[in-house]
Amino acid sequence: MNPLSPLNMDRHERVTIDTSTQTWLASPLPGVWRIPLEREAAESGQVTSLVRYEPNTHFSAHYHPNGEEIFVLEGIFQDEFGNYPAGTYIRNPPGSCHAPRSDSGCLLYVKLNMFPKDDHDVFRLDTHNASWQPGIDRQTTILPLHGFGHEQTSLVRWAHDTCLASHQHEGGEEVFILSGDFSDEEGTYGQGTWIRNPPGSKHQPASQSGCLMLMKTGHLPV
Repeated sequence: MNPLSPLNMDRHERVTIDTSTQTWLASPLPGVWRIPLEREAAESGQVTSLVRYEPNTHFSAHYHPNGEEIFVLEGIFQDEFGNYPAGTYIRNPPGSCHAPRSDSGCLLYVKLNMFPKDDHDVFRLDTHNASWQPGIDRQTTILPLHGFGHEQTSLVRWAHDTCLASHQHEGGEEVFILSGDFSDEEGTYGQGTWIRNPPGSKHQPASQSGCLMLMKTGHLPV
């Protein structure tokens, strides 16, 4: 993988990445490692990645000109505004500034520079202390995290032996599997798999053992 080249930036292509098989790449900051999933440029532009902080890693204060979205997967992520344990969802809007760190080490799912125009909300949510709602099927439940325009970000929990009707995603769909298994006509996917389905794509998803996933819909250009 060339760390300087664009990666998976054609949003009209389906992409599936099992992150457990990928190589961690060093970032410019010692102690911070990344697995890029989609990337516009080396250190700028739109990026989706897994980011791992080693213990006692500290970033200097920096700005996010077009926003930053984080889901804490493991450990405790920190900045000058608080401590965020695993299961915390964070949105830092365009123009925000912070000095992130992790004293204990952590693993993050991060999206940079992808905020919809005029979305300027600062948002923090510990999902362990939030209320779930019925999903589109009685075997799924959903925890809405953020919505703006057509874009919706949620946690979705699937019961075992769930199979949904075939449906279409007009504005695309992106999922990261946090636990369990997930499947569709293209295959079966385990924990740590990232899937991006393009606008207009159609599938019939299912889960044999049940799963928990982070899902974003409606955010891809048609």
